[in-house]
Amino acid sequence: MTNMGSDDKLKITLIGTGTIGLSFAAFHLSSPFPSQLTIYDTRPNLSAYIREQLPKFFEDTEISLDISTIKLASTLQEAVTNADIVQESGPENLSIKQELWKKIEEHVSPDALLWSSTSGIPASQQAEYMQDKTRLLVVHPYNPPHIMPLLELVPSPQTSDQVITRTQKFWRERGRVPIHIKKETTGFVANRLAFALLREAIHLVDEGVVSVEELDQIVQSSMGPRWAVAGPFKSYHAGGGPGGLEGFFTNIGGTVQACWDDAGKVNVGDGWEEKVFKQAKETYGTVDVNERDRLTRSLLEVLEGEKRGEEK
Repeated sequence: MTNMGSDDKLKITLIGTGTIGLSFAAFHLSSPFPSQLTIYDTRPNLSAYIREQLPKFFEDTEISLDISTIKLASTLQEAVTNADIVQESGPENLSIKQELWKKIEEHVSPDALLWSSTSGIPASQQAEYMQDKTRLLVVHPYNPPHIMPLLELVPSPQTSDQVITRTQKFWRERGRVPIHIKKETTGFVANRLAFALLREAIHLVDEGVVSVEELDQIVQSSMGPRWAVAGPFKSYHAGGGPGGLEGFFTNIGGTVQACWDDAGKVNVGDGWEEKVFKQAKETYGTVDVNERDRLTRSLLEVLEGEKRGEEK
C-alpha cells in the first residue's frame, strides 16, 4: 500500500476514482472530522491521476487538500480489510458490482458499513452473491457530492435498520442531508423529479414554445430559487393560503389537471434530439462547471446561514 497517514482515525475506503469517487474523496479530505482515506482503483498511474485531478474540485476556493495522507491500496483485499466504511463508486454494471461485493464481504470487518454510490442499480440486485445481504445500502449522492448536501439512502428489503441508522448519523454529523428512501424505485427520487422536469422541458423546446435558453431562464427566475428554500409541497401548501395544499387544488386544480393531461410524452430516440442538442450546444458550448460549482456553493452557504439564524 502506498501512502500518498494515522491508524486511530475512522478508516474510509473509496473504490473507484471517477467523478463521483473523487468528489467523495474531496469531501472527506476537506471535512473537519478526521479520517484515514484509502482509495482502490485499477486505473494505471493512479497516484499521478489523483494528484492531478483532486485539487480541481476546490480550485475556485481557498480550501487546500492534503493529498499526501491518502493511502492507495494495490489490491481490493488490502483496501477493505481494516475499513470502517467502504463506498463503491465503480462502473454502472450489475455483474461487476455483484462480484465486487462478494469479494469485499470475504475480507471486510463484520461491522463495516458497505455503501454503493450507484445511480440506478438496486441494493437487492447488487447483493445477490453476498452471504449477509443485510449489510449493503445504496448511498446515492446528488452530483457533485463534495458540494451538494443530499444523500439518498436506498436499502434493499433485506438491509438492516441498524445500517440505515448508522449511515444517517454519519452524514448528519457532517452537515449532509441523508434521506431514507423507503422503497427501491427506478432512479430513486431526486433523479425522477429532475428527469420529469427535463422531459417536459424537452417537449416544450421541441414544440417551439420556448428555446433552450429561455426555458433555463424561466426555471432560474421562478421555481429554481423558490424550490431552493421550499420544496414543491411546501411551496404549493403556502400557495393555497389558509387552506394549504387542499386549498391550492380547490382553487386551480383544474389548471393543474389540464397541464398534466397535456404534458409531453417524449422518449429517447423520438427525433427531438437534433433540435434540442443543437440549441444547447449553440447556447452554452462547453459549460464552465467551476463557475457553476462556485455559485452553487455560495447559494448553499447563504441558505445554511439563514437556517442557523432561524435556530438562534
